[in-house]
Amino acid sequence: MSDRIRLGMVGGGEGAFIGAVHRIAARMDDHFELVAGAFSSDAERAERSAETLRVARSYSDYVEMAKREARLKSGAEAVAIVTPNHLHWPVAREFLKRGIHVICDKPLTSTLADARKLAKAAESSGAMFILTHNYSGYPMIRQARAMVEAGDLGKIRVVQVEYSQDWLSRTVDNKQAAWRTDPEKSGAGGSTGDIGTHAHHLAGYVTGLQVEELAADLHTFVDGRALDDNAHVMMRYQGGAKGMLWCSQVAAGNENGLRLRVYGENGGLEWDQENPNQLWYTPLGEPKRLLTRAGAGIGDAAARLSRTPAGHPEGYLEGFANIYSDAAALITAARDGSTPDAGAHVPGIADGLAGVGFVDACVRSSKRNGAWVSM
Repeated sequence: MSDRIRLGMVGGGEGAFIGAVHRIAARMDDHFELVAGAFSSDAERAERSAETLRVARSYSDYVEMAKREARLKSGAEAVAIVTPNHLHWPVAREFLKRGIHVICDKPLTSTLADARKLAKAAESSGAMFILTHNYSGYPMIRQARAMVEAGDLGKIRVVQVEYSQDWLSRTVDNKQAAWRTDPEKSGAGGSTGDIGTHAHHLAGYVTGLQVEELAADLHTFVDGRALDDNAHVMMRYQGGAKGMLWCSQVAAGNENGLRLRVYGENGGLEWDQENPNQLWYTPLGEPKRLLTRAGAGIGDAAARLSRTPAGHPEGYLEGFANIYSDAAALITAARDGSTPDAGAHVPGIADGLAGVGFVDACVRSSKRNGAWVSM
């Protein structure tokens, strides 16, 4: 890689969670340098955050930041958007129309209307749009995807995916809970938008299948909460496969239980995010096989993303870093006119549209007492 990519950030200042994760991920493989930020709409807080992070250029207005960074010879080439969901579209618009690449936290937007507007803006811009569905950056998820593509499972028949947490089992009074349970900031989906979109994307990423119809039962268990905190969704995929998705933030005893099971006519795969370096593969009629990140027979799809020796765990931060590193390969190739690594691929606008469309369909279905609706 040539010189580091100059990165800006909108959001992610004092008291924020995901901004720090993005900053760690961006620097893990040393492809990015954080040069500017609008870390808060409060000027004093933004300046304090910039000083703490040793970032030279601080803004309290993302529009001003986009305009100035586009004019500067050494301005940001890419921007990370780590704000609540309702700001993704207006922030991305300002940078895309000035040719600055966008790396945005998921989901794409808080509404389907905004998602469609953002898709048009990205299409008309010469800049790239990258969505950080970080679990697609896990080595064994890349391995699973490669095995499905190679036909190891045969035609896919059944997809089971779940994402269970318990941190919202009671009313929680903190910044993260406040905006994630506020429909004005989060959108129409609670658990469906926050973690259901991850489960939906993961299932589609590994199998290559798109949901055609779904039937959803969304529920809010905590009194006074405006958005769903639990959802059961049945899915019909294009091509005939059937799926089930459960997402919950009120499942006591579950910390980050993202699990995927895929079954085809010739075998099955099972993966658990809390044991991310292991993938179970069962060819039909044969004993179950444990595949590990550094084990024999692991293909290039997983090997190219592995950093540490066998038996040393890699997970959440490294998955994020893999998305950033693949993004860097694509951005650098565009900047230099070179050919990117053939294995570099990242979630983008199409993934984001599908995710917001999934939430919209879940809400529509649930309002109709679980009726089947088209995506």
